[in-house]
Amino acid sequence: MKTITLSFFSSCLFIAGVLQTQAADITLKITRHYLNIPVSQSQERTDMEFFVDVKKERSFKIRLATGEADYWVFCDVTKFKGKTITISYPGDAKALDKIYRDDKIAGEDTMYHETNRPQFHFTTRRGWINDPNGLIYYEGEYHLFYQHNPYEKEWENMSWGHAVSNDMIHWRELSTALSPDDMGTMFSGSAVVDYNNTAGFNKGKTPAMIATFTVDGHDKQVQCMAYSLDKGRTWIKYKGNPLIDSKEKWHSSDTRDPRVFWYAPGKHWVLVLNERDGHSIYTSQNLKNWVYQSHTTGFWECPDLFELPVDGDKSKMKWVMYGASNTYMIGSFDGRKFTPESGKHYFSTGTIYAAQTFTNIPEADGRRIQIGWGRVSHPGMPFNGMMLLPTELTLKTTKDGIRLFSNPVKETEKLFQKSGEWNDLNQAEATSKFKAYDGKAGLRIKATIKLSHATSAGISLFGQNLLDYDMNSNKVNGTFYSPEDMTSMEITADIYIDRTSVEVFIDNGAYSFSMQRMADPKNTEGFKFWGNNIEVKKLEVYKAASIWN
Repeated sequence: MKTITLSFFSSCLFIAGVLQTQAADITLKITRHYLNIPVSQSQERTDMEFFVDVKKERSFKIRLATGEADYWVFCDVTKFKGKTITISYPGDAKALDKIYRDDKIAGEDTMYHETNRPQFHFTTRRGWINDPNGLIYYEGEYHLFYQHNPYEKEWENMSWGHAVSNDMIHWRELSTALSPDDMGTMFSGSAVVDYNNTAGFNKGKTPAMIATFTVDGHDKQVQCMAYSLDKGRTWIKYKGNPLIDSKEKWHSSDTRDPRVFWYAPGKHWVLVLNERDGHSIYTSQNLKNWVYQSHTTGFWECPDLFELPVDGDKSKMKWVMYGASNTYMIGSFDGRKFTPESGKHYFSTGTIYAAQTFTNIPEADGRRIQIGWGRVSHPGMPFNGMMLLPTELTLKTTKDGIRLFSNPVKETEKLFQKSGEWNDLNQAEATSKFKAYDGKAGLRIKATIKLSHATSAGISLFGQNLLDYDMNSNKVNGTFYSPEDMTSMEITADIYIDRTSVEVFIDNGAYSFSMQRMADPKNTEGFKFWGNNIEVKKLEVYKAASIWN
């Protein structure tokens, strides 16, 4: 390949008079924070490589725009200031002309104010996100890692994105934590703090934060680890990777998503790993050497395993084994084997997938807090996917046995200011109360509806049913739901409406569902209560503040 050395006379990378289209490299000295790169979804993906002082620093696939860009992505190159980077690209060399360096991200002035940017759900600045990874609390910060493609709004180049928050509501996005390497791409995993230095990575009084994750290679998936000594800002991959290579045992490449936690009664680490047809349990003393113990069939991807009190009674504890599709079993766990007692059950459906709970929550807090990936797209935006609201999980005794409940964490309440409250309305009166709201801005609606017939009733917005309760078939928005009082004519819904999504929590968290907003373009009526002579016993409306202000 031909090498072209470039000089930056301004923030723009420009090749004057060069009309070549053959493959080329470019070499430049980094003096700014970012490289801004144009993307066109109509282009084929091509490999791009960065070399820093001759050594390959990263390799990724990108749809580099040769003409007008659909949107721009960026590379944070702050850590390379003063160094030389060579960009190798085998595609059309003229596309490189548009790449430019700057201290601002392209489009930064309008970031978080875009038309379809969710206003109280986390989304990444640019690119694709899916599974939450490594959820952990440490020294006043909640860490949200997640599957991320920084270079396009579709799935590819799996990396660990990273954001931090002190309240799980207002997030600050940091640099990519884990990037693909020669072993493969970075799939899902979890994080712990190794207070007792079992892995030997601690430095003085600073404990290591340790991430355990799947690397997706060419023909198999293996489990690896990395550690951080600066609160997750930078990561060092363990030289002894991989830790677990289970393809030969299971004759399958589907062995992924390690979930690690400390099991205090046995004084050892536990790793729950999805392997082919279910979740396997491994144990370790040092987070490096893992011993297979047992296997529970019937789950797919992204395992979680945690203990909760029943009805808040810490003398009555149960374990919950969980999978990516939001089904779970309740049972017991002895540190090596999970024994199911009931299940599988579900408590949440819709766009949610691959949810994970936080580790290292202070004992004084004691909550089991979960965040799930919302499989929601945002039309016309340079980003895709979102995180659903953080919810607190609890176990409660119901008529059907012990079940999981979920409700948004108390921290979400600061986002919503009450705008109106009414009682004992007929459906026409309740609908009229919504005339002051256009349905486009963020809202929270709490409503208790009483039916007069065993038929369907609910709330719609621009023709989309936010709530559809079919009492005859015991279904809520198409999913079977039996209320605690089987003969009750009432249902309560707590509805969170963002620009592109809706989350609904039924009867104080007994069941929840999420959906993408899909308004009927021909429908102009906005909010509407519907049903056969229903009564709205209580209605509360709250306006939502933006988490980006």
